[in-house]
Amino acid sequence: MPLWLIYHPEGTFTTPESKQTLAADITRIYTNAGLPAFYVIVNYVTLPGSNIFVGGESPAAGGKKPFIRISVDHIAVHFGNFEDTAARQLSMITRVDQVLKPHVADKGYDWEFHIDETPRELWKINGFIPPPWHSEAEKLWARENKPSAWQEPADKEKL
Repeated sequence: MPLWLIYHPEGTFTTPESKQTLAADITRIYTNAGLPAFYVIVNYVTLPGSNIFVGGESPAAGGKKPFIRISVDHIAVHFGNFEDTAARQLSMITRVDQVLKPHVADKGYDWEFHIDETPRELWKINGFIPPPWHSEAEKLWARENKPSAWQEPADKEKL
C-alpha cells in the first residue's frame, strides 16, 4: 500500500476537484506498475498556516510561499527487492516529481517529500494478508479493485 499524507496550509487544495485530480495522478503511478488501485490512499491534512514552520519560521507569518510537506509510506513493494535498487529509486522520485509538478511546483509552492518503506509483514487489508506482488491473487485484487480471501500455494515457487 502506498499511503500519501499531504500536509498543506489553508488556501491550497481548496476544491474537491484539485484533490481528486492529484489523487488520481498519484494512483496511476502505482496502477501502471500493476498494483490494485485500492492500495493507494491519499490523505489531505489541512493545517492553519500558523502551525507550519520551516527552519523555525512560519512561511505564513513572513508572507512567503505556502509550504507543502508530503510523506509517502510504501508497503506493497520495496525497492530493496530488486538488483537495480538505485535506478528504481531514481525512477520513483522522478515519477513523483512529474506528478507533483502541475499540482504543487507549477503553483509556486515550496514543497518537500520523502518515501519510507514499512515491512510488508506488518500490513493487512480488511483482515486479509495481501497476496505477493504480481501473483495471480494480487492480479485478481487489481481486476476486482477489492481485497478477497486467497490461498497461498503450497509450492511458493509458482508465485
